[in-house]
Amino acid sequence: MSETSRPEPQPLAAPPTQAELARLVACEYCDAVYQRAELEPGERALCLRCGGQLYRDSARAYARLLPLVITALILFLVSNAYPIVEMDLKGVRTETTLWGAVQALYADNMTLVAVLVFATTILFPLSEMLMMLYLLVPMARHRMPPGFERIVRGIQQTRPWGMIEVFMIGVLVTLVKLSTMARVLPGVALWSFAALVIVLAAMLSFDPRDLWQHLDEEPPR
Repeated sequence: MSETSRPEPQPLAAPPTQAELARLVACEYCDAVYQRAELEPGERALCLRCGGQLYRDSARAYARLLPLVITALILFLVSNAYPIVEMDLKGVRTETTLWGAVQALYADNMTLVAVLVFATTILFPLSEMLMMLYLLVPMARHRMPPGFERIVRGIQQTRPWGMIEVFMIGVLVTLVKLSTMARVLPGVALWSFAALVIVLAAMLSFDPRDLWQHLDEEPPR
């Protein structure tokens, strides 16, 4: 395991320049301000006051972030295009997709639940993936995307509302209960959802605020 980097706070004798401001980092737990130090692969910087994590080296995570986002988008489309599960009850076979489940909830006068399922499993996860793609494609070409700051903040605001993994757990519990009453056949979308949860877990481990650092390291054209 690599050693942990502990940056020493350096008070500024004069008003900081724009370049110096870009290298400042504040502890989100106690608001102590430090100058960002260079880290070796695998290292992380801790706050000297409270011990909270300031930031960590994200070069490797950033290098594989764009492929992860593209993979997640493909899996998301497959998960919504094909049936999640098929049930055979006394010769009657039924199947449903995620969008079909939302429609069924709405038809049963469960409007609030339908809106929550739509927002947490479709709207917010898709919004975050599209925003990440919007930022990463120009950055891969060493260009600054328009509205960079607003998009990063949008990612931070929508990320807590994506709950595909919660939906996946609910589906699995439902399948176990229904298996005692009917023949349950997992659909293509169920396996795609399982893969999507794993890819999203890897993608969400990257702090979107670190995009600022990688943007500064790449000279704009």
